[in-house]
Amino acid sequence: MQVVEVLIEYAKSSLNRPFSYFYNGNKKLKKGIRVLLDFNHRDIIGYVVKVEETNKSIDQYEEEKGFSISEIKDVIDDEPLLNEELLSLLDEVSSYYLVPKISVLQSMLPPSLSPKKTSLKAPKIAYDQYLEVINDDESDLTNKQIELLRLIKNDGRILKRDVKSPSIIEKLLEKQRIKIVKEEKRRLKIPDYKYSAPPKLSDDQNKVIDEFNNSNDLVYLLEGVTGSGKTEVYLSLSEQVLKQGKSVLMLVPEISLTPMMVEYFLHRFQNNVAILHSELTPAEKYDEYRKINHGDCKVVVGVRSAIFAPLRNIGLIILDEEHTESYKQDNLPFYHAREVAIMRAKYNNAKVLLASATPSLESRARGQKGVYHMLYLNKRINNQKLPTTKIVNMLDYKNIDRDSYIFSHALRDALHITLAREEQAILLINRRGFSTHVTCRNCGHVFKCPTCGIALTYHKRDNMLKCHHCDYVEPMQEICPDCGSSYLMKTGFGTEKIEEEVKRLFPSAKTLRLDSDSAKNRNKIPETIEAFRKKEANVLIGTQMIAKGHDFPDVTLVGIVLADIGLSMPSYRSNERAFQLITQAIGRSGRKDKPGTAIIQTYLPSHYAITFAARQDYELFYRKEMEMRKLQFYPPYAYLASVTLRAKNEENLIENTYQVVDFLNDEFGDEGQILGPSTPYVPYDMGYHLRNILVKYRDPNKAHQILEKMQQLFAYNSQYELLINIDPYNF
Repeated sequence: MQVVEVLIEYAKSSLNRPFSYFYNGNKKLKKGIRVLLDFNHRDIIGYVVKVEETNKSIDQYEEEKGFSISEIKDVIDDEPLLNEELLSLLDEVSSYYLVPKISVLQSMLPPSLSPKKTSLKAPKIAYDQYLEVINDDESDLTNKQIELLRLIKNDGRILKRDVKSPSIIEKLLEKQRIKIVKEEKRRLKIPDYKYSAPPKLSDDQNKVIDEFNNSNDLVYLLEGVTGSGKTEVYLSLSEQVLKQGKSVLMLVPEISLTPMMVEYFLHRFQNNVAILHSELTPAEKYDEYRKINHGDCKVVVGVRSAIFAPLRNIGLIILDEEHTESYKQDNLPFYHAREVAIMRAKYNNAKVLLASATPSLESRARGQKGVYHMLYLNKRINNQKLPTTKIVNMLDYKNIDRDSYIFSHALRDALHITLAREEQAILLINRRGFSTHVTCRNCGHVFKCPTCGIALTYHKRDNMLKCHHCDYVEPMQEICPDCGSSYLMKTGFGTEKIEEEVKRLFPSAKTLRLDSDSAKNRNKIPETIEAFRKKEANVLIGTQMIAKGHDFPDVTLVGIVLADIGLSMPSYRSNERAFQLITQAIGRSGRKDKPGTAIIQTYLPSHYAITFAARQDYELFYRKEMEMRKLQFYPPYAYLASVTLRAKNEENLIENTYQVVDFLNDEFGDEGQILGPSTPYVPYDMGYHLRNILVKYRDPNKAHQILEKMQQLFAYNSQYELLINIDPYNF
């Protein structure tokens, strides 16, 4: 009999421990496989963490242990799902972030291999069946059989599904003239790209590459202005690593940037590249994962989750636009791709390259302290000038165009000139939809999401009200549900309204829009970007997904329609996010031989995040923001952890939250700051009330012990669920 300890598929702290089951079958069970279990009268998936052989009977075993155990219903895998490195990484990530191991496993593995019940119905391996000749003797064959035999012989082999006569195939198989060869099918269709030889590098690029190669440091931070040629540095370093027989992991922050980066890498490394991101189908993810796991490629390009790709012998991990918050997962297991990259690099004796025109303050501070090795690209390729920028004060009525409350005179005039020159423009507003609020003029009712309690956004295209947090939708109402009035007012504006306004003011303009609504069709993002690159449109309107990473040679104008949207967000990072977004957006303009212009419309024209972004002056912003962070005791001067409690009963939730706050205050004393409890921006989620506690501290080791103790004391209360987020971003 084999006794196994398993982690069950429920990612809750209260269930984050092994459960014992026995197995009497013929298979030799191994650590790291999945099994089907009966848990509390439900069929679920378990992940095996320990296997023990015993000669005892079940009764003897149960009597010795003092508890009863059930039998495994089925064994799903023959071999472990993870290699030794990823098993080690599983432990390290779970320990660092204080999250259930099963939640890390579910992030590491594609849907078809995940320790979840749904994986049993997820796509498995697909095969193409080919016909091949094993004996070309034509005696005793009919004419039709001879015809097919010769066809297969002449072609070498043919797909079985291309033959329209199954009966002839059966006869040739029966007479042992042909055989069927199964070959795994790749469901992700990647175009064939011709090899592109690397361009001649600039002196600055060569200097960065030499400095990187001549150092033995672990982590490097490449600070390079927009258009300085960082991508070519990635490609050159990757080429060197591949020549050493090692592999490369290339991460990008947004799905919208993946096609372009994939194209760069495919042109250079052709069939040696795999792709991993959340917009792939489960079948495509499974195929790409297996392709990587089998060693069929040495380069992986993907988003955050690709950090867990089963690459072996990694030599280089790159995080492009390293400052982007999408590298931090905002639900279990709350990992940050940068920290996981460093964990993997240590195991593989590899190097990590972080790169950005606007590095995160934490990374830049580590660079200044020498924790990260700083590298610089301070000039654009061919010494192209940075765009000329203008800040427009939208509080000054003289700047407002009478025909449009959205566009200033300056932006409308600049757009007119750009279109007249047959050049291209990008208009950025980091808000999708048509109107941000719908309210009743009569009683003041605001249409809110019933799931999470925030205001619904009106989308004109499909006449729907949508929640931008949980994706709840409902039809636009004609009357107020509170008072029955038909006087409903739509206020604010987003990308849809901007597009409508451009078409009204510039009837000849051809527009494209790119935001998470227009990009729900997974092919829409690369199609839109490619169409704009081919000049099928001259105005691209979008949210932050158009602000970074793209290289459009004919874009000479960037208009930031409402630059201060992000500054009103309740987060210590709001200034940093606004500066980074504006700086990155401005960098899309004037990237080739034509000078660029940027118009920044704002109601806060003197805010330092906006003025320094307009000047593309990262150094001044960094110094100013670091002063603010020091005064407020925020990263990089402190470490953070957030504790979220969620419960259906709000009174019980409040009472229990204060108990957790009292515990943390007692444990941390003067060595930490406990803020809260507070009601989050999204106060209600899927039927649960939420409360947040923010913990600031200097000693991560001591804090880890306290938080782990808190988890053990409070995580098993059935009245609420407790979640810990180490290094949170949204506070």
